[in-house]
Amino acid sequence: MLDPTLALAGHEPPASEPAPGAGRGKASRQVRCRFAHGSDSGPRFTDDISRLLRSRLRLAILIILVGFVLHFVRNVLLLGSAFDHRPLWLLLTGCEIAVLAIASGLLWSRRPLSMRALRTLELTIFGLIAAFFAWLQFDAYYDGALRRAIMPGGEALVFRQVGMAAALRWFLLIVLYGTFVPNTWRRCAAVVGILAFIPLALLLAGSLADNVARPYLLSALPEVAILMAMAVAIAVFGSHKIRELQQQAHEAQRLGQYRLKQILGFGGMGAVYLAEHVLLRRPCAVKLIRPDQAGDPRTLTRFEREVRATATLTHPNTVEIFDYGHAEDGTFYYVMEYLPGMNLEDLVERHGPMPAERAVHLLRQVCQALREAHGIGLIHRDIKPSNIFACERGKVYDVAKLLDFGLVKNFGLGGDDARLTREGALTGSPAFVSPEQAAGRPQLDARSDIYNVGAVAYFLITGQLLFERQSALQMLHAHAYESPVPIQRFQEAAPPDLQGVVLRCLEKDPNRRYQDAASLDKALATCTCAGGWTQDRAEEWWQRQDDSPIGASSREQASAAAKL
Repeated sequence: MLDPTLALAGHEPPASEPAPGAGRGKASRQVRCRFAHGSDSGPRFTDDISRLLRSRLRLAILIILVGFVLHFVRNVLLLGSAFDHRPLWLLLTGCEIAVLAIASGLLWSRRPLSMRALRTLELTIFGLIAAFFAWLQFDAYYDGALRRAIMPGGEALVFRQVGMAAALRWFLLIVLYGTFVPNTWRRCAAVVGILAFIPLALLLAGSLADNVARPYLLSALPEVAILMAMAVAIAVFGSHKIRELQQQAHEAQRLGQYRLKQILGFGGMGAVYLAEHVLLRRPCAVKLIRPDQAGDPRTLTRFEREVRATATLTHPNTVEIFDYGHAEDGTFYYVMEYLPGMNLEDLVERHGPMPAERAVHLLRQVCQALREAHGIGLIHRDIKPSNIFACERGKVYDVAKLLDFGLVKNFGLGGDDARLTREGALTGSPAFVSPEQAAGRPQLDARSDIYNVGAVAYFLITGQLLFERQSALQMLHAHAYESPVPIQRFQEAAPPDLQGVVLRCLEKDPNRRYQDAASLDKALATCTCAGGWTQDRAEEWWQRQDDSPIGASSREQASAAAKL
């Protein structure tokens, strides 16, 4: 449960040049290491593409398997001493059938398969079939066996018929791949181009190896080349049109009263989409999770609990939930406000440490959001820079929004919610957890969130993590047992009174910290730098940036971290 479950994720924004003297390289690497980026979490293929690829592979491999089985039965049972009825042919065909049957069983099972696994399976199956077809074509001309089986005078006709039979196999394989396997047209062209080259190369190789058969093989080369070119054209065009239609259908997809326009990000359990209300035309972000991806039923329960917990919060510094429900296919979804801006992790990584007054301005808003949550018995447990969004709302800049109550825990109202998080399991992100979280203590209270806020404050002011360690385990040990040693940058950038506030938040003993968010908010308000970050300064700063929240927010909200 190290990854947040509320937020909005997607493309990683391009890193800008660090500010002079910022020294953010090491901190940036440490922050990034706490996210588990999967190989299939890139923007190229959505979870919809993964399901489409799996269903198409099921059908394509099933068709090929049936063809192989029928051909095998025909040669063994019906023709007896036919040309192909030989031990090596039987062995290779049997192996192909076995591999296809195993792949088909895997695809039809309920076992989850990543995009990388599906692509590997796709290339393996089609590669094995291509190798088998290549062997058949080579074996037909090997050692002059075909010439010896031909009656004198019929060589040209028989060579042409055998060559076209081989070319037809390749034609069917290429067209089957292009029309059944979802791809970009470039990837499809690369794969089918290789498949089309193999029979041509085999004809050339055969003509060099057999001087007698050379004129017959070379005469077949133009015809086979034309046939392969047609197969490639059909496959690439079909792949392109299928993908285009799928994208159009995806963009037109509706979920209740919301039209899904584009995907912002996705992960192992679901996806986040940029959407708009059909009637109000209001942009929003839709987070959804499908039952077949959840696996454990408790995941859906936790996801639904996240919605209920967040929906009870009405503070303007907490992300707002508009709606939630279940689609016809069992997909659970909820709709939240669309935030123009960027999360604080990205902001620090791209623009360097914040001035102390700006950090105080944003952290006070976080405290005010926590004050409401703690007041009704909810603690967050995963406060970190990527879960705090700096955005523009109603022409007010640097409005802080607290995201991701997916790890929220009820500590004041009782009930079964606490049991959904396994006792002893780590909650939160290693770089920002409290000593109680690092030690795996099941009973946490609002003071754990206070420590998280202190760790975030340290990062905003210095651009570095509180504890720079090589592994998550070392980070946890440091939070649990090591006292923070303020670096020189922290001492220079933070006024003494702000240093005292942050270090008190980071006390190992919860009794020595601020006891609630309201007390921390008051302490921040009394710092000499409080109030120094005005709306004029905030607006001026955002207007100077190329990534101003006024225009380019879709990418930035995507980077607000929905590592589902």
